[in-house]
Amino acid sequence: MNARHLLICGFAALFPLSASEAVAAGDPARGVRLFNQCAACHSLDPGRHMTGPSLAGIWGRKAGKAQGFARYSEAIKQAGVTWDGPSLDRWLRNPKEFIPGSRMDFPGVRNDNMRADLIAFLKAVSEGKAPAAAGRGGMMGQAETTRLRDAGAQGQVQAIRYCGDTYNVTTMAGKTFSFWEFNLRFKTDSGPDGPAPGRPVLLHGGMMGDRAFVVFSGPEEMGSFIRRECQ
Repeated sequence: MNARHLLICGFAALFPLSASEAVAAGDPARGVRLFNQCAACHSLDPGRHMTGPSLAGIWGRKAGKAQGFARYSEAIKQAGVTWDGPSLDRWLRNPKEFIPGSRMDFPGVRNDNMRADLIAFLKAVSEGKAPAAAGRGGMMGQAETTRLRDAGAQGQVQAIRYCGDTYNVTTMAGKTFSFWEFNLRFKTDSGPDGPAPGRPVLLHGGMMGDRAFVVFSGPEEMGSFIRRECQ
C-alpha cells in the first residue's frame, strides 16, 4: 500500500461519509431490489395507499402528510420530520428509535450500504428517474399480476351462502367453493384496481387451499351478497 493510499484511508477513517453523502453513493438499481420487500405495504403510485402510505413523492414531504392516507399514528403526525437523506437514513435504520410511538412494524435495515441504495431509489422515484420496481403487494404475500377489476367469471362472485359454520361461495362461472367460516375473510378495496361495484372477487390462498378472501368494492355490498341459507 503506497503513501497516497494510506493518506486517503486515514482521512476516510477520520471523516466518514455523512448521511447525505451516503445517499449520493447509493445505487438506485440495487435499491429497487430492496424495495421489492417493501412493496407488500407501500406502493409507488401517487394516492395509491396500502397498509402504509404511497411513497411516491416522499422526498421533501413532511412526515404524516401523504394526501389521502388516514392511518398515521399521532407520533408520525407530530414528528415535524421532513423526509430527505438523513431523516430516511435514521428512519430506515430503526423506526421505533427515530420516532417512538410510530406504527411502523419494521425492525430496520442495519446495513449502511443497503440503506443508502434504498434511499437512492426512493429519491429517484420522487424525481421520476427510478428503474422499474415491484408493483402492488398481493393478498397472502403474493404479488398481484392483474387488477381485481379485470377478474373474469372464474373469480367474480355471484352469491355467498352461510350455513352452520360454512360459507359457500359461488362464482360467475357456476363453481361453488366451501370454506370454514373462520378461514374466509371479507375485505374491501375502493381503489382504481379494486373490484367493480357489485362484482366482488374471490381470491384463494393458504398452503392447503383452505383459506380465501372475498374482496368487495365497499362494505355496503356485503349484506346484499351474504345470505343465511342451507341447501
